[in-house]
Amino acid sequence: MMAMAIDVGAHRLVPVQRPRPVPGPRDLLLRVRACGVCRTDLHILDGELPRRDPPAIPGHEVVGEVVALGEGARRFSLGQRVGVGWLGRSCGVCPYCAMARENLCDAPLFTGYDRDGGYAGYCVADERFCFALPEAVDDVHAAPLLCAGLIGFRTWRLAGGRRPKRLGIWGFGAAAHIVCQIAVAHGQEVHAFTLPGDAAAQALARRLGARFAGASNEAPQGELDASLIFAPDGALVPAALAAARKGGVVVCGGIHMSTIPAFDYRLLWGERELRSVANLTRDDGEAFFGLLREVPVRTHVRSFALADAQAAVQALRDGALEGAAVLVP
Repeated sequence: MMAMAIDVGAHRLVPVQRPRPVPGPRDLLLRVRACGVCRTDLHILDGELPRRDPPAIPGHEVVGEVVALGEGARRFSLGQRVGVGWLGRSCGVCPYCAMARENLCDAPLFTGYDRDGGYAGYCVADERFCFALPEAVDDVHAAPLLCAGLIGFRTWRLAGGRRPKRLGIWGFGAAAHIVCQIAVAHGQEVHAFTLPGDAAAQALARRLGARFAGASNEAPQGELDASLIFAPDGALVPAALAAARKGGVVVCGGIHMSTIPAFDYRLLWGERELRSVANLTRDDGEAFFGLLREVPVRTHVRSFALADAQAAVQALRDGALEGAAVLVP
């Protein structure tokens, strides 16, 4: 089968031929129907996350059709469509798993990082960490839900879910454009902040219902109850704290961020809260896909052929996407 592998020295993706994978116990063999391109893939490609040797085939927003079942796999049927996200497996026995915090597992496996992901014609996935997908959403539009959607949803949850009235979103890409729709549907007032001059992202935010859309160096129109930071720019942390009311919450939703500059304690004082999101749990997935039955969300996507994966990640790097990139084998 054809796959797009990481050329470590060149920090780019190259086409390779690999044997079709064989499912192990509790695994599904999936024919990949679509795979989203996530900013985490860039962090892996650029070596900003610790290297794996050899590097796995990337891709953790996988929509696949079950074509074979490993021993003991019974959750899904042949021909069924399933989704695969970033958390590919947790150990189930460490203190964090015992506390139902498998996102912090001491011995996890991550899709597209520890085990081969969806930048390929086929991949395998542990059935216990796969999701049934809403039938109303087609393959290409479903793919970004499996990380941008899930991580965005967990970030929104940790910021108080529907409770904050005035919500800031910093960085308006794949995750943000999904969360914005959820927040607006719950009556929240969204304030979107983008790179200065990114008129396209600001226009998208307004179309999706944001009350305000402007540059990240602009002051918000009044204090914010909570902020979600999706851009990997550490300088946004003090900016978001400066915009927060007393008791406000700032949640960093990315897996990697540049250095956070020093800031005065007064930005944190007043019982403001700063926290991060680490991965996700299966409960996040079940809750998110359950919510989508009540709140219709439409992802904005640009499709690329699998062989054009390098062009897709470069478009993400350049900020040339409105919404999310999706690879189609």
